[in-house]
Amino acid sequence: MRIRKARDQDFEAVGSLLAANDLPVEGVKESFSSFVVAEDGGVVVGAIGLEKFGSVALLRSAVVSNDYRGSGIGRGLVEQILEVAGNDGIEELFLLTTTAEDYFPRFGFARTTRSAVPAAIKASAEFQGACPESATVMKRAASTSSAVS
Repeated sequence: MRIRKARDQDFEAVGSLLAANDLPVEGVKESFSSFVVAEDGGVVVGAIGLEKFGSVALLRSAVVSNDYRGSGIGRGLVEQILEVAGNDGIEELFLLTTTAEDYFPRFGFARTTRSAVPAAIKASAEFQGACPESATVMKRAASTSSAVS
């Protein structure tokens, strides 16, 4: 198993993985160059991406195939995308989640309000309807060291 930068030919597999896990695919194509994937034997088994808006970004599309959950792939994906964000000069990361509010604090994310989200991110497909209004909004400063345990 390895984690690597997504390639164009991974797009269909990532889209299928997102759809199979009831996660939004809107906006993925436009930001796919900022995705990383987990691959096992040539098969994409996980993905995560960034939608970048200047010095802020939306962490999105964190997904791991059911057969690989609990194996550490999710953690590896999050750690890799946080490194990408830091290398790209991202100062703040935001995310929306309906299922993983308890997972992301170990990486320095904390719950915040929709009103605290920059306008550019609020205009993204995810905020404009791909994720429900009831989704939890979380924020992390890029310089925050994660409390990974």
